[in-house]
Amino acid sequence: MPCYLKHFWRLVCLASCWLATSTAGAQTTARPPFEDSMAQRMQACTACHGAQGRAAPDGYYPRIAGKPAGYLYNQLLNFRDGRRHYRLMAQMVDPLTDAYLWEIAQHFAALELPYAAPAAVQVSAADLARGQQLALQGDPTRRIPACASCHGSQLTGMEPATPGLLGLPRDYLNSQLGAWRTGQRRAHTPDCMAQVAEQLSQTDVSAVSGWLATQAVPAFAKPAPPPNQALPAACGSAHTPGGRP
Repeated sequence: MPCYLKHFWRLVCLASCWLATSTAGAQTTARPPFEDSMAQRMQACTACHGAQGRAAPDGYYPRIAGKPAGYLYNQLLNFRDGRRHYRLMAQMVDPLTDAYLWEIAQHFAALELPYAAPAAVQVSAADLARGQQLALQGDPTRRIPACASCHGSQLTGMEPATPGLLGLPRDYLNSQLGAWRTGQRRAHTPDCMAQVAEQLSQTDVSAVSGWLATQAVPAFAKPAPPPNQALPAACGSAHTPGGRP
């Protein structure tokens, strides 16, 4: 077995131990049989990202199920190569090859699972209106494109590498937009989200995150097909192990 898989299996075991201790006192259930499958290996991911990658209830670890494979692959590379900064994620993916990261991305991208209803969000009517404007129309006077122009008309993402914005907690949206605004997060060059976030004020961030977090996700939402025209800003993307961008 390759060394990076051995390391990954150790992480799976650690995740299983953490789950076992965190549920101490709960009713004992039969342990599922071991199988050498991606679903079994990815328990190291679902320990934080929720069952099947549906998202953790605390709002900090986002949903990864059903996101475009290109997006998930880019983020795994970004964590491994230091463009996104979270120590636990970096340690998880550090020994893994590009090919195996692509397998992980494809596994979670293929999951078609319903979303939970939006959580209650305290946001004013004025902020909701401003957030809706930014999400669906943008603000041309300040060179802010609509979120929908890149993330799909239903804001459920766009192939091959743009994630959906619905079904994400407000705290997570705020943290990621803030990371782009302050330069703590940088993706592949050119970085379209960094360019957009730099144009947003803190009030804009609060408004758009508040509106997005209140919107229900269409049943079994899927990313939209790739666009037929150029996006409003140039976005970088890694090449997959098969050579496609």
